[in-house]
Amino acid sequence: MLEVPNHNSIDALLPREMAERAEQIGVDKTHLEIGSLMALAVLAGAFVGFGSMFSIVVTAGADGVLPYGVIRLLGGTVFSLGLILVIVGGAELFTGNNLMIMACASGRVGAGALLRAWTLVYIGNFVGAAGLALLVFLAAGYEHGNGAVGMTALAGANAKVSLSATQAVIHGVLANVLVCLATWLCYGARSTTDKILAIVFPIAAFSAAGFEHSIANMYLLTFALLTKSGAESMFWDLIAKTPSSFSHLTVFGALLNLAWVTVGNMIGGVLVGIIYWFIYLRRSGRKVASEGPAS
Repeated sequence: MLEVPNHNSIDALLPREMAERAEQIGVDKTHLEIGSLMALAVLAGAFVGFGSMFSIVVTAGADGVLPYGVIRLLGGTVFSLGLILVIVGGAELFTGNNLMIMACASGRVGAGALLRAWTLVYIGNFVGAAGLALLVFLAAGYEHGNGAVGMTALAGANAKVSLSATQAVIHGVLANVLVCLATWLCYGARSTTDKILAIVFPIAAFSAAGFEHSIANMYLLTFALLTKSGAESMFWDLIAKTPSSFSHLTVFGALLNLAWVTVGNMIGGVLVGIIYWFIYLRRSGRKVASEGPAS
């Protein structure tokens, strides 16, 4: 386990110490045994899926009842459950792991090891998020709230796949800037309470603004596609819609959205990591690519 420097203080770590901690965590992640890494990645995908599910349930049926901004704020706030579970519970999330670029820039992690870790975690995240979506679908979660949950998921997914490539990439960049800033703030935290408070506002902001997070989209798009293709006729009667009402929502459209959003997420996460590396670590002179995991 990584040890925080002993300061005999309850104050948060200073930014330079946070950068050093982020760098060491990046090194440690590349030395995780593959089975553990994949299991932690599956957990993270499911955790973010729980946050997405929570947000859909809370906002379902709220249109016309609450102001738009209030709906977005409520949905974004409860969505932060996902990253809280990842950070506090311990899991490997592709978007937050983009900060591993700091260890790579310092020469402590090779590019091959970095890309391997990102790829494995991304695959594991998909398994966890899509697996949760399948379970919720099989439980007929789309029927909850007289079909309002399914309707909200379908409308949200249809809107996501309707984004242009440029919009999807930019939304992805902005989303992961905030996700990585939340993760960055957690590196300075001294307690669980600190971590939760550091997470809620950046995550609520990106979700409320409608930015795009690839792992959250894995859950929502899978759940919406399953609902569109497999929901019972009673559901469609409840919402007074048909599958053709969500014509943009296709498997190809979902995969294209994930591809562009993932590119944007990577750009945003690497941007945050490189900026903090440039400020605090570029002159450290530590080039220890062969170093093993911290004890």
